[in-house]
Amino acid sequence: MIVNNKTSLSLANKAKSVVAYSLYIVLFSCLLPLFFARLLYRSIKAPAYRSRMSERLGLVAAKPAAGGIWLHAVSVGEVIAAVPIIKALRQQYPLMPITVTTTTPTGSARLTEMLAEDLDNNIFHSYSPYDWPIFISIFLRKIKPSIYIVMETELWPVTIYLCQCMNIPVIVANARMSAKSAKGYQRVAWLSHAMMRNIQVATQYQQDAEYYLSLGLPSTQLQVTGSIKFDIELAPELVLAANEFKTQLINDAKKSFIWLAASTHKGEDEFVLATHRKILKQDPNALLIIVPRHLERFDDVADLTEEKGFQLHRHSSSHAVDAEKNVLLIDSIGQLLLFYGIADTAFVGGSLVPRGGHNTIEPVAWGIPVLSGPHTFNFTEVTERLVQAGALQIIDNDQQLTVAVLKLLKDSKQLTLGAAAARQVIDDNRGAKQKLMEFIASLLPIK
Repeated sequence: MIVNNKTSLSLANKAKSVVAYSLYIVLFSCLLPLFFARLLYRSIKAPAYRSRMSERLGLVAAKPAAGGIWLHAVSVGEVIAAVPIIKALRQQYPLMPITVTTTTPTGSARLTEMLAEDLDNNIFHSYSPYDWPIFISIFLRKIKPSIYIVMETELWPVTIYLCQCMNIPVIVANARMSAKSAKGYQRVAWLSHAMMRNIQVATQYQQDAEYYLSLGLPSTQLQVTGSIKFDIELAPELVLAANEFKTQLINDAKKSFIWLAASTHKGEDEFVLATHRKILKQDPNALLIIVPRHLERFDDVADLTEEKGFQLHRHSSSHAVDAEKNVLLIDSIGQLLLFYGIADTAFVGGSLVPRGGHNTIEPVAWGIPVLSGPHTFNFTEVTERLVQAGALQIIDNDQQLTVAVLKLLKDSKQLTLGAAAARQVIDDNRGAKQKLMEFIASLLPIK
């Protein structure tokens, strides 16, 4: 029997993939108890982490009709990006059930809030099962999807491999890849290359595409579509709610300047509070709204704020803020987008500490000047575009944060210029959603 070179290469690749996935399964099996231990540990401060544990095993209650769409969004940021795609899929394929999975309780809560009117109406939600063969197999046989769409960065080897075995196309949508992540995947190139052969990728920008290609993704399985986060639409009811809340803060609480510290991580809250203390010396009626990134940190940030001598108001206790309060802590999930619409300016966290930053497009969409620290490696291209347009200012440390916010406090002209630049950059970068929808349509087994 004569075997041509192409067949030999295909067989060799399959053999390598089997070996890579088998080794991964062995390693993951050893680590699996730690995943559950981590859930229990995080549940000490955030009990939601130990609820619906069976879903992590693939045991979901819902049973959608076979042949639908499985879309996975890890947490809040991915959920916000995914919702417009989910609604577009629903409109384009009204008879196809859509199963949406998340990993974190905050992501689950945000999804439930944003799709409140659609869930259970042929749109289903659960936590994503852990990437272990039995869990994923149970889940896939339950929902029987015709396609798997994962938002941005989540690459789970067993999930990808079992989808391949069941002839389920895998799309990484709105994909991004930082230099740090690419180096991490390169360290396990034996596994990364196996995954790359089995996925289709729609990246946000060309740099993301280059990283995927360097990991072994065939160029025929790649398309650059842009970031769908620029296609953000602010619902009229959200704008109305923001305007009403801001009016209450100005008229009833007598607040003259409102600034927001969003998605803060441990180590940043101290910097933000130190800046606010200096702001209060210039304007005693200024208000800081602080939104910690993780719900288990709410109490810690509240304690820190009071220890520093600020007058704290917790949003969960009452929506009405008294005039003497100078810090408003948002200690509930899924509210950040609303409060961007209330602020005069915003600092986006995860950037003064090396966490890679968070989504700066949301505050820009509200037309407010935005500040960020230097650690934005998760959003390199977006950051560069916003900085070049004058919609985002990078500050290198806590002292520069203070200087930047004080300058905005004193200079209303700068606030106006920043707002105009913010709106323009959003308008200039729209259109990625339509390109992504066309990419998904080209790969759907059922048209």
